[in-house]
Amino acid sequence: MDHDLTRIIQGGVEFSELHAQHYAYQLLCGVKYIHSADVIHRDLKPGNILVNVHGELKICDFGLARGIAEEYQSADTKLTKYVATRWYRAPELIISNRHYTTASKYESVL
Repeated sequence: MDHDLTRIIQGGVEFSELHAQHYAYQLLCGVKYIHSADVIHRDLKPGNILVNVHGELKICDFGLARGIAEEYQSADTKLTKYVATRWYRAPELIISNRHYTTASKYESVL
C-alpha cells in the first residue's frame, strides 16, 4: 500500500463525489467483514486506513482489536472505554460506562 488516508487528506488531493463514495463503500464493506467475525477494531481512524495508487483501501493496525463473542471474553480481554485515538473516539465511549458491541448503540451491563 502506498499511503494512509491521513496523508491523502492532508496532501491537498481533491476528491470527487465518486471517489468519496468509492472509499466509503470499501470502508463500510471492510467494517462489515470485521464485525461479521465478531471483532471490534477499536482504533479506526484515517491513519489506520491504507490506500494504494488504484484507490483500494485496506484497514490495518488491529493492535487494539478484540473479539466480542462470549468464547473470547476473559479478564485479559475486557472491553474498556479507554480505546481509540481521542479525536476519533465515539462520543458514547467518552460518556458511557456501558458494554459496547459492533452496533452503534450500547447495551447495559447486567
